[in-house]
Amino acid sequence: MMSSICMPLKSYLKCLKGATAIEYGLIAAGIAVAISASVFFFGDAISTLLYDDLPKALNKP
Repeated sequence: MMSSICMPLKSYLKCLKGATAIEYGLIAAGIAVAISASVFFFGDAISTLLYDDLPKALNKP
């Protein structure tokens, strides 16, 4: 009786199929946080560069 309960439990604990998906999910979440933080901190500077400074530099004679 005990071995019939322990065998499926042991095989479940050894299964690593979901671990890789969780790791990829954590990596994707980390990248999303990094992108969000960079947009939050550098958004105004990038906006000024793209919409004010760059057109002025391109229109110089």
